[in-house]
Amino acid sequence: MMSVPFIRNKLECIHFEQREEIVRVCPRVRWVYSILVAIVIACGSKIQGQNVPVIYYKLSNGLKVVLSQDNSAPIVAVGVYYQIGFRIEPRDRTGFAHLFEHMMFQGSQNLGKMEFIQLIQKNGGILNGSTRFDFTNYYEALPSNTLQAVLWAEADRMRGLQITDANLSNQKSVVTNEVKVNVINSPYGGFPWLDMPQYANTNWYNSHNFYGDLNDIDAATLEDVQHFFKTYYVPNNAALAIVGDFDIDQAKTWVQQYFGSIPEGVVPPTPDLTEPEQTAEKHSVKIDKLARKPALAFSYHMPERHTRDWYAMGLLDQILLQGDDSMLVQELVKKRGFADSVTGGINELGNLYDYRGPMLFTASLIHDEDVSSEKIMSVVDSVIQKVIDKPVDPATLRRARTKLVSSLYDDEANAGLGKVDLLASFALFDDDPAEINKLVDKFDELTPADLQAAAVRYLRMQNRTVLEVAVASGKGANGNLPTGGQQ
Repeated sequence: MMSVPFIRNKLECIHFEQREEIVRVCPRVRWVYSILVAIVIACGSKIQGQNVPVIYYKLSNGLKVVLSQDNSAPIVAVGVYYQIGFRIEPRDRTGFAHLFEHMMFQGSQNLGKMEFIQLIQKNGGILNGSTRFDFTNYYEALPSNTLQAVLWAEADRMRGLQITDANLSNQKSVVTNEVKVNVINSPYGGFPWLDMPQYANTNWYNSHNFYGDLNDIDAATLEDVQHFFKTYYVPNNAALAIVGDFDIDQAKTWVQQYFGSIPEGVVPPTPDLTEPEQTAEKHSVKIDKLARKPALAFSYHMPERHTRDWYAMGLLDQILLQGDDSMLVQELVKKRGFADSVTGGINELGNLYDYRGPMLFTASLIHDEDVSSEKIMSVVDSVIQKVIDKPVDPATLRRARTKLVSSLYDDEANAGLGKVDLLASFALFDDDPAEINKLVDKFDELTPADLQAAAVRYLRMQNRTVLEVAVASGKGANGNLPTGGQQ
């Protein structure tokens, strides 16, 4: 997958062979803006959230359309988000969401194989696609005078793909090879983003192998793929977001012209994704024959989206894990030297905002063999207990807001693709892309007591799953498999 700044790109959740780096737009301007954000919040003042222009409507076929005009640079970003992701794929078709992402670049009614990619790149643009927990997306950033061409091309592949035996056979091989390279034959392959949901969750939709069983992928037939496309790649299961330098009336005309006549489909109800409350800590071991050092990850189940606790956990993530000043990095890396880094956060395949179902707050590290998992978790417990026992001080809360808000605006500025992601996600999942303009105020309302209350409820040990990666000897970092360990 192309390295996109608003994605934790170490996960490389996919995908086709074209790997491009987004050229960040006006980095000096964004750097100055981030500094101003920090100064305002550090001085104790409220920062006014950006007023992102949002025009939201739906076509008669159910396609959700979000327009956000920004004439500051001659660039336009486009994203089409389909509500079919890793976890909501059918039970007997694991890996299909990912496989189908590949199929979307194999040709459509009027564009041959790879011609979509050539169209964007020859016009000076960048593009890619990715598969996430709750959606699959396709996005482009390119000069604004090429908007009509990209809308035509996106509509062309929504209307119908060139699904052939040859294309399917080729992409099954590509996906199978990708799984082998990125997971099976790679040290720490899938750790923790692919592994942890399988250990922490109990609902099949949240806990199956998202990359897919290789047997399921190999068994995919032409009829299976055609049915999947007709079921999920329909306008009433999608959101289209356009951000940047364009004429609103002209964009509306093109959207109607190219997407308006695509027939809606019969989309099955979203399966029940509910996770039962976890009442006891889980602790497991995964043996990795290729790992040179042991690794450790721990996760907590998150509160429901848009609740006060959810916003509070966003700030606790900043306090505990994000940046060199975070409590876990300070204790585990800077002070004790247990690891070179501690990474993670909320939603390791995206960000705090672009998912729909249950989610985990995860941290992970690779450590030396002479440091036991018990010793590491003892330090983790002491850090977590601090935010449970006592409200954070006002300065810490202000710093967390600074980091979070600066990150949010940094995401929004990356050639418009960060803003596309937020607008499309809020449209797809909440039917309210204007939620983008409410985020800063929601975080600003929180008090130290709110963060403590969320920590008490969600950072308790009983809500946690610990996963060790053991070296080839088959033993954990302490030399023994923990109680309940799985091999």
